[in-house]
This record gives sequence, C-alpha cells and structure tokens, in this order.
Amino acid sequence: MLRLGAIVAAVVLVVVVGVTLLIQTGPPSKDDLMRQAGLVGKSQLLVGVLDDEPGISYRDPQTGQYSGFDIDMTYLVASDLGFDRASVRFLPIQSKDRARMQAQDGDQFLTVDLVVASYSITSQRAAQPGVNFSASYLNTAQSVLTRRGHAPVQAWSDLTGERVCTITTSTSLLSQQNNIVKVERNKISECVTDLLAGKIDAVTTDAVILAGFVHQHPGQLMLNALGIDFDEQWGMNVGDNLALRTLVNLSLYHSRYDATDRRWEDAFERDLRPEQHDSLPQEVANDRQPPVAKVRVREWPWEK
Repeated sequence: MLRLGAIVAAVVLVVVVGVTLLIQTGPPSKDDLMRQAGLVGKSQLLVGVLDDEPGISYRDPQTGQYSGFDIDMTYLVASDLGFDRASVRFLPIQSKDRARMQAQDGDQFLTVDLVVASYSITSQRAAQPGVNFSASYLNTAQSVLTRRGHAPVQAWSDLTGERVCTITTSTSLLSQQNNIVKVERNKISECVTDLLAGKIDAVTTDAVILAGFVHQHPGQLMLNALGIDFDEQWGMNVGDNLALRTLVNLSLYHSRYDATDRRWEDAFERDLRPEQHDSLPQEVANDRQPPVAKVRVREWPWEK
C-alpha cells in the first residue's frame, strides 16, 4: 500500500508540474489577455465609428442612436469581451483620425479603445505608427455612384473629364486617373450631397458604403459595377494594444467557424442584404464572413 501510495503521489506531482509548465510556457489565456489589454474592471468600451454611412455606421439625428453593420460588428466583439450594449460608447470619428484613434466627444477629442469605421486594410496603413488591424470582417469592392440618367460607368475612362468625389483618405484607384477632375471631401456623405445637388458627376469608394446611399435615394442614384475584384478588406484598428487585437481576432474566429454563432450572418441580412436589390448589377459585399487564422489563445488549462 505504501508503494502504491508513492506511485500515485508521483503521478499527481508529474501532472501538476506538467500543467504548471504548460500554463507558464504555453500561449496566453483569455484572462491573461484581458488583463494585458487593460479590460479587467473597465466599465466602458470606447469605440470610434463613422456617423454618416447608412447601412454601415449611421447616427440618427433625431434619436442619436447608431445603427449599421459596423455597429453590429462592434457589439459582436464587445459581447465576447464582456461588455453589454449599454457599456459600449460610440464616438464619431473622422476618416482622417482613424489611424490616430482620436474621436470627438463634444468639444474635445478622446483616444478610443477600438476603431470600427469601414477601414480597409492596406500595407501603407498598417505601416503607420499606432495602426494594428484585426483580421478582416468584411470584403467588398470599389465602385462608382452616379445620378440616374448618367451613362453607365464600366471603366474609369467612362468618367473622362468629369468631376469625381471621394474622401481624402480613400484607397480608391481614383488617385491614379489623370483624366478625371478629382474632388475631395472629409466625409463621403458630403460627396453624395454634392452629387445630388449636381455639383459633381460621380462619387467613388467601397461599393457597400455607396449602396447605403442608393438605398436611401433609389430613384435618384445608381451604383455602377467597375468589375474590380473584392479586394477591399475591412479591419478593426486596436492601436498599440496587441493583446486586444488577439482578443478581437479570437472573437472573429469563433464567429466565422462556430456553426451555432449566427451574429455575423444576422447582421449582414439585417443591414446589407436589403441594399442589394437597389444596387444591381453591382454586388455590394461578400455575404460570407472572411476566413480568420486560428488564434493561439489558451481557453482551457490543457490547451497548448
């Protein structure tokens, strides 16, 4: 019996030591990352969002409430981080301030925890100080918006000599076109206002953004398919908080591969699918969440 007891004790010791070493040398746990990200005990998650893109991120001027796909993606991630909807605070951010993560709070600016603002992932942006993107959560393509009655636009050459508007920080290929009169605004809604007023001839940016304005004004505006690949991949900017990036990616990973998690699909059906009919022949966005690489996070003590 003494010998058996010694063997059992030795086995228990080996298991305890093994688990301890695994915890110390393996990937971080979710709790570790929550602490590293500064989220433990945090009462509010500050999120910088755009406020003028219907279907994507729009602030109702009457109620002050935000709605759209980016808003739903924020709630998806925030929930997995332990924040309920009442604990998520949206702050309007200009496109030019997404890299700096500076959003407006009344007459001052605050540094937000996360930027979810139709932010296309590019190598140039990723090289900027303070810009660290999550995995992509939506794929779309560039497109061109015109008034109804404009000749179909199938190539940039169809806009030769015309006034085409986009935002100052856009990744649009418009910058490479030398035969087009380029007009820049701080907000894409300002471009659309000018288009409706006849001050410009077209607007270009991501198709899924423009689709929201067509859905608002189906009798006045139309989306033109340029035949460009779905190479606009949107990511969330976490700034220098790399632990938060891992947690965001973990949330997106589960959303993508957990068959019981329909939050992404429900958001697409609610926010973006209704716009497709008004935007034909342009496909507004890929209706499946982009692939997400497996995230090395220890969610259970025995995981490596």
